[in-house]
Amino acid sequence: MNAVLPENALELAEWPWERIEPFVRELENTALSAKNLEAWLADWSRLWSLFDEAYWRLYVAVTVDTTDQEAERRYNAFLDGHRTRSEEVNQRLKEKLLASGLEPPNFSIPMRNLRAQAEIFRPENLPLLNEHFKLGSEYDRLIGAQTILWDGKETTLPQLEPVYQETDRERRQSAWLQAAERALQDRQAINELWRRALQVRRKLAENAGLPDYRAYRWLQMLRFDYTPADCYRFHAAIEEVVVPAARRIYEKRRQRLGLASLRPWDLKVDLFGQEPLRPYQTIDELETKTAAIFHRVDPQLGGYFDLMRQYKLLDLDNRKGKAPGGYCTAFSHSRLPFIFANSVGVHDDVQTLLHEGGHAFHAFESFALPYIHQMEIPLEFAEVASMGMELLAAPYLTLDQGGFYTPAQAARARIEHLESILLFWPYMAVVDAFQHWVYENPDQADEPANCDAAWGRLWERFMQGQDWSGLEDAKVTGWQRKAHIHTDPFYYVEYGLAQLGAVQVWRNALQDQAAAVQAYRRALALGGTAPIPGLFAAAGARFAFDAATLRTAVELMESTLADLEMVARSGRSGNRT
Repeated sequence: MNAVLPENALELAEWPWERIEPFVRELENTALSAKNLEAWLADWSRLWSLFDEAYWRLYVAVTVDTTDQEAERRYNAFLDGHRTRSEEVNQRLKEKLLASGLEPPNFSIPMRNLRAQAEIFRPENLPLLNEHFKLGSEYDRLIGAQTILWDGKETTLPQLEPVYQETDRERRQSAWLQAAERALQDRQAINELWRRALQVRRKLAENAGLPDYRAYRWLQMLRFDYTPADCYRFHAAIEEVVVPAARRIYEKRRQRLGLASLRPWDLKVDLFGQEPLRPYQTIDELETKTAAIFHRVDPQLGGYFDLMRQYKLLDLDNRKGKAPGGYCTAFSHSRLPFIFANSVGVHDDVQTLLHEGGHAFHAFESFALPYIHQMEIPLEFAEVASMGMELLAAPYLTLDQGGFYTPAQAARARIEHLESILLFWPYMAVVDAFQHWVYENPDQADEPANCDAAWGRLWERFMQGQDWSGLEDAKVTGWQRKAHIHTDPFYYVEYGLAQLGAVQVWRNALQDQAAAVQAYRRALALGGTAPIPGLFAAAGARFAFDAATLRTAVELMESTLADLEMVARSGRSGNRT
């Protein structure tokens, strides 16, 4: 290559397009042959990774501080300028490679992905995709600005999480109701954003010549290994196997708390009447103890996390103006991941960091692949990396392993985690089934009241055991508070499918932890070079939607919960489970 690109992605974002154009022209004008294919692909990969990292660096800037107007200006300028042009360039280069009939080694899955991406690409969709990103940022700003006055201080809604674990039921109820009231104040604003987003999504599908947005999104998300019908099969399996298990958990909680019915503010308080787990006092302590756990799981993985701390690739504390939720992204040119979270001092923060750490390790392991195209990891398996890490790390939560807890406290933490998995599957079914309903019935979904009704029906079907009487507005608007629906449509069933894979990885670890970790790492290193069933198999699991596989997982989890409850009650360490 004669043209020169910068080494810094943010520098590229500031370049006028005229400085980038010579590099693009060289790529487009090269006559491809077997002799120069790999060098050409490496040059394209470098350009793509610079654009990709520039986007994510700018996205991080607007999520760590949604009030930063300069960060928002730079982000939007990049979307409207370089991102649009870079997508057009990528499309032309995809078509050039596909037309050549050449295929480099270990590239069959990336080639399949490139064909699908080329198939749905339309230049007229680029401004619409940018508009979709911007609508997502508007949603984040609305949610990030939600606060209430609690104990005399302005408090974000995520910062109320510790209150929901307090033993004082009146305080829990008061905090929950105030948070629900504050969220409902944005009901109309979110409804308006929703209508705008649906219009954009319908137009994207129409421009691509597809019957609906679900068909468009299926190709965009590269879902080749399962269909919407498989999702419905998974929902039915959850209804058959997991909903009864969830009811058992809720009923046990109701009885132990001595309540007539279980209200939404009763779901996180400790069953044994003990004070909530407070695993750390400072973010540095959270990072240090999590690092120790990662080192116990695998020294190389621990070393990756140390590198992230060294290069300040963690932003973990919650604060006003920060976007909600948590994520891990990869800066693909620098070959470094970044973790974003909203930690407030509860055990869930530990689980979140273990989870996002799994994503970061996936990035590190796949960075050994030569081309960015090979690092396009299917989300269904990306979540096995994160959820699997939560379970692989579980034996090392205790203080004697460098972690956070006494053995009895660790048992409580693990009970909380395993129960949360069982309770998550029905909720995941609500979120995923709701989205299928939306895009099968787009005219109805354009009216938010119909969305409320659909969400309410699904809630009654899957979320049995909670009493929401008198709280109907808060219940039926739950879809407004699930960020994925608004910013990453259809990205949710992956969590349920991956959780089933992660439980299988954990099952293997109960027999041989070291062997299970090694299989896990080998699967991560495949990046996106194998189909989803092959990635699951490499990790020692099966990609499944059926009730029988779910039943095996649920039985293991319920038996383990029974063992852990004995430890939590007695305070003795017990056997590792």
